[in-house]
Amino acid sequence: MKISINLTINGRSCQAEVEPRNTLLEVLRNNFYLTGTKEGCGLGDCGTCIVLVNGKPVNSCLMLAVDAQGSQVITIEGLASGDNLHPLQQSFIEKGAVQCGFCSPAMILSAKSLLDTIPEPSDEEIKRALSGVLCRCGSYKKIIEAVRAAVGKTREGN
Repeated sequence: MKISINLTINGRSCQAEVEPRNTLLEVLRNNFYLTGTKEGCGLGDCGTCIVLVNGKPVNSCLMLAVDAQGSQVITIEGLASGDNLHPLQQSFIEKGAVQCGFCSPAMILSAKSLLDTIPEPSDEEIKRALSGVLCRCGSYKKIIEAVRAAVGKTREGN
C-alpha cells in the first residue's frame, strides 16, 4: 500500500507515492534523484545522510518519508543559487575541507543550521554542531576552519 506525501524540497513543492517503510533518504535519492544525500551506516550513527527538515539537521536514514509530510526539506543540492555556491560550499572548497567528499553535504548542512541560529559561533559550538557527522578522512581541523571562514558570509543573502 502506497501513501501520497507532499513536502517542499529545496524550495519546490513535491509529491511522492511512498511505502510506509520508505525512509526520507530513500525517497530523496530514488524518487527525486537528489544523490548528494549519502547513505553511510543506515543506522543514524555516521550522520552522512543529514538533511535539513524545517531548518534542523535530521538523519534521513532514520526518518520515515511519511513523517516528513508537509515539511520543508533542504538537501545539499538546494544550497547553491544557479552557478553561485553557498558561502559554506565555497569555503569548504577554498579551505580544502572536502577530502573524499562523502561527509561534506552533511557537514555543510549541519553548519548551515548552526549559522542560521548562531551567526557567530565559537569553535566549541561549531564542534558540537558537527559532532553528529563522522568524517572518515579525519579532516575535522579543515572543516572547522571552513565553517569559521564562512561566518558572516552566510548572512549576505544565503
